[in-house]
Amino acid sequence: MSTSSQTANEVRPPRLIVLDDEAEIRGMLQRFLIGQGFEVRAVRDAAQLDGCLERQPYDLLVLDVMMPGEDGLSICRRLRAQGHTIPILMLTARGDPVDRVVGLEMGADDYLAKPFLPSELAARIRAMLRRQQFLVHAQTLRGEQLPEVDAPVLRFGPFRLDLRREELCNEDVHVLLGFAELRLLCALAATPNRPVSRANLIDRARGRGYEANERSVDVQILRLRQAIEADASAPRHIRTVWGVGYMLVAEVEL
Repeated sequence: MSTSSQTANEVRPPRLIVLDDEAEIRGMLQRFLIGQGFEVRAVRDAAQLDGCLERQPYDLLVLDVMMPGEDGLSICRRLRAQGHTIPILMLTARGDPVDRVVGLEMGADDYLAKPFLPSELAARIRAMLRRQQFLVHAQTLRGEQLPEVDAPVLRFGPFRLDLRREELCNEDVHVLLGFAELRLLCALAATPNRPVSRANLIDRARGRGYEANERSVDVQILRLRQAIEADASAPRHIRTVWGVGYMLVAEVEL
């Protein structure tokens, strides 16, 4: 194989952007994450972040919450309102569960309280990137050819969701789902075991042939529960998180 062919087939490292107003922490995070094999750009404020996002795509944003000016929660909410779908990991010195819920409601995908172990940060980032890969496969429309890569598989209870075939099976029996319910299941599966707001579910499931509002999401959740739960009134796999939205209790295998 020629050098040019090898270069063309190489997979670039995940590209991260880190926003923290403290130069020492920003530099420490950048050095550590580069050492973990990521490509990392570090910025100090919202203006620098916006400029970077305009110039090139990033795979994940590590976002500090407590900052002067536009804080992390406001930045997260604004990015989601502008249509940015970049996965966001929020860092905060506040560990109150209420703060975590607020961050998730603003559109964050995960939340890590300071102080934290650098190894935990790297593990969270890798898990989020795997889930993002899962979501990319999940949002591939029916009838279109999937990329030639190993698609992750979601398992929960007796169920197995094969993204390459877009099939949900109970043991060896195929489970028939409507298009909207399948998209919603895949949207939930992008962040298993973490609550997702209704608005965020709509954003994740959006695509050709999918239209929904928050009320219709509730109806689709009910239909999904009726298809996969032993008792839809006491769901084990798709749980309601009061004040937030819904959560899929499951494991993702890659």
